[in-house]
Amino acid sequence: MKKEDLRIVYMGTPEFAVETLQALLDNGYNIVAVVTQPDKPVGRHGSVLQPSAVKQLAVSKGIPVLQPEKMKDPEFVQALRGYNANLQIVVAFRMLPEVVWDMPEYGTFNVHAALLPQYRGAAPINWAVINGETRTGVTTFFLDKDIDTGKVIMQLPFDILETYNVEDVYDGLMHLGAEICIKTLDKIIEADGHPEAIPQCRLMTSGEALLPAPKIFKETCRIDWTKSEKQIYDFIRGLSPYPGAWTTLVSPQGKETVLKIFRAERKGMEHGKCCFGNTGRLIKGKCLEVTIADGSTLILHDVQLAGKKRMTASDFMNGIRDIEDYRVI
Repeated sequence: MKKEDLRIVYMGTPEFAVETLQALLDNGYNIVAVVTQPDKPVGRHGSVLQPSAVKQLAVSKGIPVLQPEKMKDPEFVQALRGYNANLQIVVAFRMLPEVVWDMPEYGTFNVHAALLPQYRGAAPINWAVINGETRTGVTTFFLDKDIDTGKVIMQLPFDILETYNVEDVYDGLMHLGAEICIKTLDKIIEADGHPEAIPQCRLMTSGEALLPAPKIFKETCRIDWTKSEKQIYDFIRGLSPYPGAWTTLVSPQGKETVLKIFRAERKGMEHGKCCFGNTGRLIKGKCLEVTIADGSTLILHDVQLAGKKRMTASDFMNGIRDIEDYRVI
C-alpha cells in the first residue's frame, strides 16, 4: 500500500487536534473531509458563532467540513459514507456510534492522551497530573463499542516533571500526538491496512488497578485541605490554568468568596514548627502561605478572587487588610 491509497476522514475539535491535522497535511496525506463540533455561540448575547480550531484549519485548506449535532443522524451518516474513506482518525472528539467507527475498510483509530489502559475517559491529562504521575504518554488504538478499550497500535511515553502543570503536559502531548499519528499511519501502510494491534489486557500487570479519567466538573475542582501537601500541590497543578482549582475564602465576618489557585509551591514542615489543628489558616510574610492538615504549609503564587482578574499572591495580600484573620475551607 502507498500513502496515496488512503482516503482519510479526520475527526477532532480543539487546538489539541489541530497539531495532528496539520502534521497529516504537511506529510501529504489525503484528508477527504473533517468532522468537528457545530459552531459555538459566543459573545454577550451568543449572537456570534465561533468555529472550532479544527474547522478553521480545514476551511483554510479547502477541506470539506461536516458538523453533525448527533452522530447517528441519517443525513450525516449518508454524507460521511459519500466520502468513501477507507480510514478514519479521531483526536479529541466525542464518542462515536458503531455505524460511524465501523464504516471504513481499515477501521477508525484514536489518538488518546494517556498510556492506555490507564486513564480512559474525557480528561486523561488532568487526572494524570492530579494523581501525581511522573509519566504519561499517547496511545493509538482502534475504536470499538466501549470507551477507550480498543486494541492498541502504538504508544509513546512522556515524562511529567514535578513543576509541570496541565498546560505543560497538554503542549507536550499535543506534539507527541502528531508524531504518533504519523508513525501509526506508517505501520498501517506497511501492513496493507491491517497492522498488529494488542488487546489492552495484555498491557496490564497482575493486580494493577485501572485509574479512570472522567469528565471534570466545577465541584471536582474544589480543594480538600485535609489532604497531604503533595496531594494538594498536584491537585492545583492538575487543574491549572483551566478550569482551575478553587477554595472558599472566609473573612473574619464570615463572608465567603470563591478563590482560585493557579500556582503554588511546596514548602513542607519547618523544623520545630507545625500547624496541626490550624488547617486553612493564611500566613502573611515574604510570601503567602496556607496551613495544611498534615502540619505543613503550601506557598501560594497566583490566585484569582471571584469577579477579579488573576493576580500574584503579593497583590492579593496587598489588597486585603488583616489577611491572617481569613481562612480557606
